[in-house]
Amino acid sequence: MAARPLVARQPNEKLQGLLQEAECSNAGLARRVNLCGLEYGLDLRYDKTSVARWLRGQQPRGRAPALISEALGRELGRAVTLDEIGMADVRGQSTGVGLHFAPTAAGAVEQACELWRSDVGRRGAFEGAAVASSVLVEPSRDWLITPPDGQVARSTGARVGMPDVTAVQATTDSLSQLDHRFGGGHVRPVVVHCLNSVVAGLLTGSYREAVGRSLFAAAARLTELAGYMAVDTGLPGLAQRHYIQALRLAQAAGDRAYGGYVLAASMSHLTASLGNAHEAAQLARAAQEGARGQATPRTEAMFCAAEARGHALMGDVRACHEAAGRARRAMERAAAADPGDDPVWIAHFDEAYLADELAHCHRDLRRPREAAEQAAESLRGHPESRVRRRAIGMFLLASAQLEKRELEHACDTGAKAVELLTTLRSGRGVEYLEDFRRRLAPFVKEPVVREFTARAEASAAP
Repeated sequence: MAARPLVARQPNEKLQGLLQEAECSNAGLARRVNLCGLEYGLDLRYDKTSVARWLRGQQPRGRAPALISEALGRELGRAVTLDEIGMADVRGQSTGVGLHFAPTAAGAVEQACELWRSDVGRRGAFEGAAVASSVLVEPSRDWLITPPDGQVARSTGARVGMPDVTAVQATTDSLSQLDHRFGGGHVRPVVVHCLNSVVAGLLTGSYREAVGRSLFAAAARLTELAGYMAVDTGLPGLAQRHYIQALRLAQAAGDRAYGGYVLAASMSHLTASLGNAHEAAQLARAAQEGARGQATPRTEAMFCAAEARGHALMGDVRACHEAAGRARRAMERAAAADPGDDPVWIAHFDEAYLADELAHCHRDLRRPREAAEQAAESLRGHPESRVRRRAIGMFLLASAQLEKRELEHACDTGAKAVELLTTLRSGRGVEYLEDFRRRLAPFVKEPVVREFTARAEASAAP
């Protein structure tokens, strides 16, 4: 048998240079990579010999390249890409992409652009990516304690002006409306393409300070929307990456209120949907603390409602009612204020949305009468264009009716929600449907339940 030909490896000079820059030994890097791995539930056993092999040109397998980037990035205080460590040709390494809260505005641009590039260029790379509430704790802490970016203006690259920023804002508004109407499955590819092909180019252009701040704000909104749509398409691990980058971009914009929105409306709701009640409440509290004095009453109402959701999941009736009361009082102040005071990104949070949040609270506290009342109120307020939100509200109402033993009403309401789902491509909508069907399981032999199940299955058929 012929011997396997030897493949000559080239020394990894890029990695060597970064080790020198970080003043990090081989053993030190191995230890830091192992610690990063622990945060993702990985039991790694790298040592100084492993690092010596990497320096000789060996390409480590699995998640190691992304963890090496992350470990060195933390040591250097900036984002470090796979290309910088000489491992850009390793495919499928998405572990650390988008999970850092960059210490500088330039690092924030690099982090965000790398995430958008990975999202577009590596289809399927983030499927099954782990999502952990603990991963969101460090960025939220960094956001709370990091001083504002002193300057974001750039003097190299194509000139960027306010008309460019306005175009991004208008695009975000349009895509958000389409998302409400048709679901993230239809719209998310367009959002990610826009971020990667348009917004990335603008952020790496040249702009004055005021334009730069507005550009970062616009980029933060579109990035948050990409994260929300990732949730809606069953990619929570990707969603948390977009949320972290949206938070960092909001920091560069100097917009503390929107940073709080990302924590409460995005990160807190994501952790709540995964059953991590304590983290959900804590993220909403961090939003209130970090945006204190800079959030409008309507925004405060949203923050408090998100906190109430977390307390309800924990079964803490007193804390939930206290936070819900603060949300209601803030919404009353919002009703008396000038609507023009609210930023565009919170204008959608009206009495119907608040009622929707409170319906979730009462559902989780097993209070079906109150849940049904709030769900019905939200449905009266949501316009027809909020298709996904109306479908979710109907499933909330149906679940409450079921718990009140109003079986026929529950199935009828559920059937209406299923009809709305046929016009959507929404993973979240399907999750609410499956939750309702699980609640129907004890009544599976009832004719009205069999009829509903048949209609739901027929609507799901291709």
